[in-house]
Amino acid sequence: MTLPDAEQTLQTLAGRMRGAIAHDARFVGIHSGGAWVADRLALLVPGDHPVGYLDVSFHRDDFHRTGLKPEVKRTELPFEVNGATIVLVDDVLYTGRSARAAINELFDYGRPACVELAVLVDRGGRELPIEPTYAGARLAVARDLSLVLSRDADGRLALAAASAGDGERARGRDA
Repeated sequence: MTLPDAEQTLQTLAGRMRGAIAHDARFVGIHSGGAWVADRLALLVPGDHPVGYLDVSFHRDDFHRTGLKPEVKRTELPFEVNGATIVLVDDVLYTGRSARAAINELFDYGRPACVELAVLVDRGGRELPIEPTYAGARLAVARDLSLVLSRDADGRLALAAASAGDGERARGRDA
């Protein structure tokens, strides 16, 4: 399987969002790959887009199977959620469980006017009725493979495929 270049895919995603999202939409990245993508999108998409971060570890419905991530991150939402347009950002959309958990976590902080979902890669294989509003790429990926986003010291993103067990350990979850 040939994976798309993550940097080009990020540019494609930003292009799809330009002019389509609210000028003051808040970007909320799901730790950790979604946080990296949200930071970059805030620079690439015109408007005033403050960035926050969610760790969905305690809202997942499958942590009994996959376990908790070894390093739980802190949720940081440095803006008002009530009445805001929120764009949840994740690296890879797979089953939909991370997005569902993120929505649950987000509503702990208030009631947004609107929630949209932006993902770098939609790999299919949904277990929940969740679809991205914006996707940089759509790929068909075998269930026994995980897509893993990494970031180098310069902030450049890269995608790799790993066997599902290795990917879960590398990312700490199966999105």
